[in-house]
Amino acid sequence: MAEKLIGQNYTPPDHVAKVTGRARYAEDFRAEGMLFTKLLLSPMPHARVRSIDTSAARAMPGVKAILTADDLPDLNGAERALTNEPLYAGEPILAVAAVDELTAAEAIERIQVDLEPLPFVTSPLDSLRPDGPNAHPGGNAWGAPAPGAQGPAAPAPRQTIKWTAEDFSRDEPAGRLPMGKALEEWSYGDLDAGFAAAALVLDETFVTQSTQHHPMETRSAMAYWQNGKLFIHASTQSVSQTRGNIARWVGIEPTDVMLIAEYCGGGFGSKGGGAVSSSIPALLSKKANAPVMMRITREEESYIGRGRTNLTGRARVGFAKDGRITALDLFIVQDTGAYGPLGDHRSAGLAASLIYQPPAMRWRAVNVITNTPPRSQQRSPGPMQANGIVEPVITKAAKQLGIDQVEIRRINSPEGKALFGPVLPNGQRNHVTGAFVKEALDRGAAVFNWEARKARAGQRQGSKVRGVGVTVGPHGAGSIGWDSIMTIRPDGKLYVQSGVGNLGTHSVIDLARVAAEVLDVPWEKVEVTWGDTGKHLPWTCPSVGSQTTHGMTRANMAGAEDAKRKLQELMALEMGGSPSDYAVGGERVYDRRNPGVGLSFAEAARRAIRRGGKFDGHELPEDINPMTRESATALAGLGLMGVARDTYPRDGATYGFVIGFAEVEVDVETGGVTLVDFVGVGDVGTVINPRSLVAQIKGGACLGIAHALFQKSVVEPRYGVSLGDRFHYSKPLTILDIPRSMHTEAVGLPDPETPVGAKGVGEPPVGAGYGAVMNAIADAVGVDVFRRAPVTADIILMSLENGRRMHEPLRAHV
Repeated sequence: MAEKLIGQNYTPPDHVAKVTGRARYAEDFRAEGMLFTKLLLSPMPHARVRSIDTSAARAMPGVKAILTADDLPDLNGAERALTNEPLYAGEPILAVAAVDELTAAEAIERIQVDLEPLPFVTSPLDSLRPDGPNAHPGGNAWGAPAPGAQGPAAPAPRQTIKWTAEDFSRDEPAGRLPMGKALEEWSYGDLDAGFAAAALVLDETFVTQSTQHHPMETRSAMAYWQNGKLFIHASTQSVSQTRGNIARWVGIEPTDVMLIAEYCGGGFGSKGGGAVSSSIPALLSKKANAPVMMRITREEESYIGRGRTNLTGRARVGFAKDGRITALDLFIVQDTGAYGPLGDHRSAGLAASLIYQPPAMRWRAVNVITNTPPRSQQRSPGPMQANGIVEPVITKAAKQLGIDQVEIRRINSPEGKALFGPVLPNGQRNHVTGAFVKEALDRGAAVFNWEARKARAGQRQGSKVRGVGVTVGPHGAGSIGWDSIMTIRPDGKLYVQSGVGNLGTHSVIDLARVAAEVLDVPWEKVEVTWGDTGKHLPWTCPSVGSQTTHGMTRANMAGAEDAKRKLQELMALEMGGSPSDYAVGGERVYDRRNPGVGLSFAEAARRAIRRGGKFDGHELPEDINPMTRESATALAGLGLMGVARDTYPRDGATYGFVIGFAEVEVDVETGGVTLVDFVGVGDVGTVINPRSLVAQIKGGACLGIAHALFQKSVVEPRYGVSLGDRFHYSKPLTILDIPRSMHTEAVGLPDPETPVGAKGVGEPPVGAGYGAVMNAIADAVGVDVFRRAPVTADIILMSLENGRRMHEPLRAHV
């Protein structure tokens, strides 16, 4: 298509509201007679509620309702907002609604809860020991998903697994991850032959940390009931996808949920489908017969706000003399927290097989349940941890083989329709739609001035020494099969319905520009409706997994093409001839042979309404989702409707890549690390919004950089309580921690298996920043100084002073 809007910067219509403070988040709403709620949290990591005495609280003036787990619908064993058996310290047990927060908090203090302490465990390896406690009465690990189950949270059975004392004694004393029985496994190629052919074999263990999400907006929510329907203001990344979740958590039909979520103050994956805690104000409101506001504090957010799964991985890798990988054996122990299951460990295995392209590989894993706060997908869930586990091995091999860091990654990088993952039931391995990693590596090396920086790396200036690093950050970057709705109305404007969440990535608005491009509508005549399921939104993809740009450019293109066909068919009916005789452009549909003959979009909309049927939405396609059908039915008769499901073909799985280049300066007397420069180059297909691309690569890289340098969750193992429940103890990256400028760009090559050519960019930069900074530190001070993240000053200093690694080699949450 001739691109007038795609690839151009613009100002999204919500930006003025955001920068002036007029944007309203869940916590900003008020209603007459509104009550406030506070939560009673478990002080123990695992306990059973024996009794609850609420009499003193109920006697207090201003206390209107108390909600316990007994008031919640049964979710068939899945996590609920309140519990009678808390599985982690900080899990909510009950909630109080009162006339103000002070009264609710005082009521919480007067409630007596008798808790029976139960065995608990905070480290996954401790749970795997022969006599280790189980975190859950149903077992200590999640088994493999049922055949055919899809997605990172695919259903799986709980089960109990214990390793033998011999499993631990073989490797634990040397600081290597023990490798007992695995619950999940796949392999391809001849692993033994690959290692036999290797000139160098390395075997290393690395601990990646858990970190809390801590978005700027906590998961506050306000709810009320009207005419039997639930109206709820909540914070979510995915508006259309969250409606059904809230309905399930509350125990009502999705059509009875009116979700208002115009703005989301960050989520990073933790609000992908909303938050189960949002059911608390909904159910309290019903019980109290009044609106209820639940404002979550920063401390509460640190418990219920979700965290990244921490993986301890052991990678045995064989290399030929030229640096090409001959075999990869990867074993992962994942800590999935108190609930789950989550699939970061599976995503990590797939990512490793893709970005390192081993001709033979085995992946094994155990997904362990612990009595620590629950996990969810955090930006680049799995691929980032794969970078953390395998990158130190690649960097060490490059040093030992005398190969440049960029070259060893280039020689092993994917290209074209690269294969990845296990052999599928059809006897074939999966492949990506396209990969231009080599092009991105070459471009990044040139922009970063790699050769010159590499030449000065390792040269000590006083107490300072510099190092450089590079990493290929991958992530899945697209999904298919979603719906779109749009209408051309008698005012001549194009109205696009967007069920995407507004979590700060611009995609909620960006994707309407594809529809405007196809229909040749000026951007100032496009209205985007978003953030309120009562405004009739289509079934759209969840805003997680970097899939939105890919999935919804396809869907909006399908809807726009549907509208375009209907304009041509309408013209043929009105003027005679066949639809192919007519063209669409310049806000008109006109005769190709005589452009003066035609209809304006405004007039075409009026005639579409008169004709009805499929033209104005009274007849709908059979293949659209029920939510889309419900919404389109409500919009029927407003104008000419484009409504369609994405049925475009796709050969392969869509992945995006960002290559990160970092230079750091390490003070060997203090252990302090300063990031000097960072460059990120993306293989992310056609760029829809250049300004947003820059923000996504820089923002994602900064999250990875924070993981590399200081961000982590800490749990005290004796009492099972979280210690990093404030920003003071879990420091996020600030503007003072990054260089004054960070260069980012994209190679600009379209993905060959999607009509617009676009794919996601949000998550690949995280692993790129994480790995590049750690590789740069290793380049500066030595490849054996650390084997866990974050690489804090004490780790560096202790290792340098003692001539060997001194940090805890295997324990999580330290």
